[in-house]
Amino acid sequence: MSAYAREGISVVAAQRVPRLFSVEVNPAYCKGCEICIQVCPKDVLRMNDLLKAEAFDVKSCTGCISCVIYCPDFAIKVEEVEVNE
Repeated sequence: MSAYAREGISVVAAQRVPRLFSVEVNPAYCKGCEICIQVCPKDVLRMNDLLKAEAFDVKSCTGCISCVIYCPDFAIKVEEVEVNE
């Protein structure tokens, strides 16, 4: 028996709301160094035909902003998108 049950406390699991993020790369600022691609834990970014970073798997983004932190040219913006359920 859990401590909560012994005390007569009812614990209701919180419903987890999915968090979505937008990831934008400004191609005018991106110099194609690939640092953002290397630091992204979810492989959200890739290089395009112009050798600039681009977001292609945005649904996998966890919002860790590693790409923003490590981009030497301030070319990346990550923002949380409001989810309406």
